[in-house]
Amino acid sequence: MIIDIHGHYTTEPQKLLAFRDKQLAGLADPMRKPATNELGISDEELLKSVEPQMKLQKERGSDLTIFSPRAAGMAHHVGTEATGIEWSKMSNDLIHRICTLLPDNFAPVGQLPQHPGVPPKNCIPELERLAKLGFVGVNLNPDPAGGYWTDPPLTDKWWYPLYEKLCELQMTAMIHVTSSCNPAFHYTGAHYINGDTTAFMQLVQGNLFKDFPTLKFVIPHGGGAVPFHWGRYRGLAQEMKKPLLKDHLLGNVFFDTCVYHLPGIELMAKVIPVDNILFASEMLGAVKGVDPETGHNFDDTKRYIDKLELSAADKRKIFEGNARRVYPRLERLLKSRK
Repeated sequence: MIIDIHGHYTTEPQKLLAFRDKQLAGLADPMRKPATNELGISDEELLKSVEPQMKLQKERGSDLTIFSPRAAGMAHHVGTEATGIEWSKMSNDLIHRICTLLPDNFAPVGQLPQHPGVPPKNCIPELERLAKLGFVGVNLNPDPAGGYWTDPPLTDKWWYPLYEKLCELQMTAMIHVTSSCNPAFHYTGAHYINGDTTAFMQLVQGNLFKDFPTLKFVIPHGGGAVPFHWGRYRGLAQEMKKPLLKDHLLGNVFFDTCVYHLPGIELMAKVIPVDNILFASEMLGAVKGVDPETGHNFDDTKRYIDKLELSAADKRKIFEGNARRVYPRLERLLKSRK
């Protein structure tokens, strides 16, 4: 099985986006608030909406996509905590419906109703609801302020109640920012990569996994700048009197392959241990075009992994084995289908 651990619902029906527009407009003018939170989206509409993802799964040779709401659409910095809770539930419910309708193609990951300055523990009710619905993980935003980084770092005890619940429920968290409201940072080209890199450095500075030895984080987009600057991080950890990075972080921190050229994947595979690399494409996400140098889509990342000089056993780890180990709820879900 080839498992793509990083897919977003980027083809959601217009009815969902229209609701969001009205919901936010209603903050300024109550007369524009939606009259109902019933979207009126049929199962047929949902199936039609994910046909592009299913088409690419078939064409590119993947089997199952771990699927979550549109990352930029989480927009934790927009609206209020209350509107964020409503928006998260609606977005997550659509993911649940899709994964129920197409269980062989999609496994669910949810968004959390985070909000700047609001304790992450307020997300626990939605996290518990997602666990009951069979979700295998969540996206965790290290910067709910959308590019201004006003909340404490990930190693701060501000986050601990949420981590305790993630461990209790065996929910894996992908550390994923959302859209940027800071004009200095393009959201996919700068803010996403900044978020990945910043989160990793926060983890280097702390000792989070001494307190939470079973907590599992996936840092997407190949880890941002991390693989390219691995020597820098090893050196900084050494100066801080931290253990070797493999002992300090790599039992709990993993990276996906949303890197859109072969040299980047080759570097990643040389620097990061194979056990810490999980296949992902984020297809129909940040980069949708065709690479003129190859004639293939930038986000057709399976092609890059196929070309790596790795053993078949190592490639199986990247394509399947590591995902089943890092997402224990996914492993149980797949076993239950046999």
